[in-house]
Amino acid sequence: MVRVTTTPSDLWHHYGRTRAEHDREVPDTFRWIWSQDSGPGPDVLGGLSGQVVGDLGAGAARHAAHLVVHHKAAQVVAVDASPGQYEIASSLFGHLAPRLRIVPCDAVAHLKTTANTYDVLYSVFGALDFTDPRELLPAAALALRPGGRLAFSTLAHYVGGAPAQPDVVSAPVPARTPEGEVTTMSRWVLQKHVWVKVLDEAGFTGISVDMLPSPVRGPRTADTLLVTAARRP
Repeated sequence: MVRVTTTPSDLWHHYGRTRAEHDREVPDTFRWIWSQDSGPGPDVLGGLSGQVVGDLGAGAARHAAHLVVHHKAAQVVAVDASPGQYEIASSLFGHLAPRLRIVPCDAVAHLKTTANTYDVLYSVFGALDFTDPRELLPAAALALRPGGRLAFSTLAHYVGGAPAQPDVVSAPVPARTPEGEVTTMSRWVLQKHVWVKVLDEAGFTGISVDMLPSPVRGPRTADTLLVTAARRP
């Protein structure tokens, strides 16, 4: 039986635990696409030297750790609401503090308390996928300095091939509670023009949405939308 969660639960508790047991190294690559094996890298973020960077929905903070070790950002803040992911990220990369700061917090709540703090915000299939963009994007604009950059990758269509939504609506996707019960969570999979509209309404300009095709095809593959924008001055 599938149970629909009505109270807060860490639906990311199990995610990445098996990998964390045998892969504890800082990744030497940073990829945006769904399969994580090709495509553009962190150059999409622009020059990071001396910048304050935020990873929204950072999970185990592997992308954030890569930026800390291989780039020259002043600080990278890895934000994730999941206690389980915070535990994994702290175990793997806590030694990279203070340049890497791992924050256990809901992305919207964090952004609302950090006005004009960030030069760059990004998300790799993270908080932008699992938070209503009408709430998250205005908070991101608030947290960025004027002219600050936002970049995120998200699904171009549902895994399995169903088309993206023509409006700002979510759909339930499978998840598991910490106890292993099957449940669902909301995911926003939106068409290109919808992302452009909500970004513009939230205070962003210079909006670009590129489709990155999956290099392989199969029942669990998906194309990627790579979205970039800047906070209006």
